[in-house]
Amino acid sequence: MPDPLSSPKVYQAFIYALSERYPSIRRSTLVYVPSGALFGRVEGMLVFDRAVILCVQEYLNFELEIIVRYGYEVSRAHILPDAPDFPAATEYCRAAYPRKEKLYWYDSFPHPSDPSLASTDPHHKHVPPNIKHHRIPAPDLSFTRPNLPFLIEEIERQVL
Repeated sequence: MPDPLSSPKVYQAFIYALSERYPSIRRSTLVYVPSGALFGRVEGMLVFDRAVILCVQEYLNFELEIIVRYGYEVSRAHILPDAPDFPAATEYCRAAYPRKEKLYWYDSFPHPSDPSLASTDPHHKHVPPNIKHHRIPAPDLSFTRPNLPFLIEEIERQVL
């Protein structure tokens, strides 16, 4: 398989095949939204057993073959994902959506004044307690390769 970041077409095939590659994914709402011939974003969620949800937001530059920035949130829904009134990803994945328990999240916002994150700057993970301010390095995330396989495998190992 070619490098997923080599073109929008290849990345779309990559994200749309995730549920075939990972049987732990019960449902995917991931979509690729182009914003030019070589730029776009991926947004949506992956739904796993036990109401575990991975919200995904990635901004991609295929000219440079990089993920420009990202946000990934892992949560447990307080409503069954199969319920007819389960919200769309645009609502559920909002930071302030009230019917979920945030387990952890990753983002690429730099924190140069936090020396504990320097080894993987700007990649870091927010974890309990005090999840908003408790950050740890995230050595497995990258701007130059897809992060979704690592995130899915982490969910399979640590959450499910």
